[in-house]
Amino acid sequence: MHATPLRIDVSTGLVQGARYVHSPNADERPPGIEPELIIVHGISLPPGQYGGPWIDRLFTNSLPADAHPYFAAIASLRVSAHALIRRDGELVQYVPFHLRAWHAGVSSWCGRERCNDYSIGIELEGTDDQPYEPVQYRKLADLIVALCRTYAALRPNRVVGHSDVAPGRKTDPGPAFDWVRLRAMVRTYEGLLA
Repeated sequence: MHATPLRIDVSTGLVQGARYVHSPNADERPPGIEPELIIVHGISLPPGQYGGPWIDRLFTNSLPADAHPYFAAIASLRVSAHALIRRDGELVQYVPFHLRAWHAGVSSWCGRERCNDYSIGIELEGTDDQPYEPVQYRKLADLIVALCRTYAALRPNRVVGHSDVAPGRKTDPGPAFDWVRLRAMVRTYEGLLA
């Protein structure tokens, strides 16, 4: 059990202790809509490489198209996520949780489209086919619990992958992501969510 659980300030929508990098790629959720779903993503820039400023730069519309051949195709995208968990467990927040981040794209969950409207997007620094780090699972479990304690409509069983809401279009967080491990870690907190 962790000595210092993550806490979210409801007035700001920010998780305490995270490094905050403002992304302009966000807007208001539709009236009356609260977060009901958590979507787990995987990202690395350039693909398969970790560290560096590139994820921050992508989510702040400042990715230089000429810094890597892969960047030319994505530098003009206007995307974001609410949060990123880096390989070393660092938590970075780009969009306050009460706002809509632009992370899921064309998506649907249980027949309901436009997942960005009602979801929270969490990126893990990684790839579909390389194991994620133990510290990333711990931080993700901590964040899921904090979100479920903060937003009444969220539940631990409402955590899915990007591939679940955009099948055929997206594959992340990929087969290397251990859902059984994550669910077991979140279950250890069930008493806190009662």
